[in-house]
Amino acid sequence: MDNTKVVSADLEFSRRALELAREGLGQVSPNPLVGCVVVSSAGEIVGEGTYVRSGIIHAEVIALNQAGEKARGGTAYVSLEPHNHHGRTPPCTDALISAGIKRVVSPIEDPNPLVSGRGFARLREAGIEVLTGILEKEAIRVNEKFICWHKRKRPFIHLKMALSLDGRISLSRNVSSRLSGNEALAHVHSLRHESDAILIGANTAAVDDPQLTDRSRRPRSRPLVRIVLDSKLRISPNSNLARAGDASPTIIYTSEGANSSAKKIRRSGAEVVPIPSGPRNLQAVIEDLYKREIQSVLVEGGSEVAAAFLEAGLVDKITFIYSPLVIGGAAPIAIGGKGASSILQAIRLRDL
Repeated sequence: MDNTKVVSADLEFSRRALELAREGLGQVSPNPLVGCVVVSSAGEIVGEGTYVRSGIIHAEVIALNQAGEKARGGTAYVSLEPHNHHGRTPPCTDALISAGIKRVVSPIEDPNPLVSGRGFARLREAGIEVLTGILEKEAIRVNEKFICWHKRKRPFIHLKMALSLDGRISLSRNVSSRLSGNEALAHVHSLRHESDAILIGANTAAVDDPQLTDRSRRPRSRPLVRIVLDSKLRISPNSNLARAGDASPTIIYTSEGANSSAKKIRRSGAEVVPIPSGPRNLQAVIEDLYKREIQSVLVEGGSEVAAAFLEAGLVDKITFIYSPLVIGGAAPIAIGGKGASSILQAIRLRDL
């Protein structure tokens, strides 16, 4: 945090800016989530804004338009550094300066090289007091997908699994087993809503024949892309996933030699993409998704798909949904793969 004076209301208004940013979930990718609160010199909220990609107008401009002349001499709380370059819209820094804002409170720099640090510098050059670092961890979490996209040059990977208390994910490898209840299912659809894509393996596709849709009933700016890793192209052309459309596009990653049924699957509407060394080459899959501007992927595959992503060091976040069940026996476990040979090699989570 910088040395600028922090007043008691900064935390309250900064939290509100982050709340407003979250209202854009599912509606901004591949851009960031941004919320803005304009507070008058008298300490009253006079404008609020949330960035929604379809509307183009940025959160700062929406809030400033609401505030009007009451913004002059006031403070703008912005969940992410205001941009200072000409894109689809003029720089938000110019809007803040023209409105007569005297103080900007924003927790973190924008990781986009076109923006990073330049917005804050422009505001300071104009004589505006800039405070950074307040609620930094919370702000990073809000835009974790966007930050990963720019800093790691790949999609944010979120592994989600439903499992019993003894770590089983179904009764058997060939039986579809719903383990979680309606409340958990609603949470899963909220996770799908904030993701650009959802990914499973060939076995899950064959056993469950899932739809993999976002049924949260919340608005989204881009359709949820369904992804299947299917090295032998076993998926049926008549499956829910193969029968894709513009509203629910499907990408099937397969091996270069597995083309026997590719034409039929493509006729059904799905896209078939051969990968060198097959879809187990996760790095190639991730690179292709990055080129498609898919900012985040929710992995809902089985034990081997989960293990492959974990062992490749590609998982950024994990959600395990436990059911009060004990299955036992030879039922498949949550995470397959090689596993850790010692406790020191086990994957240790942080920021729980």
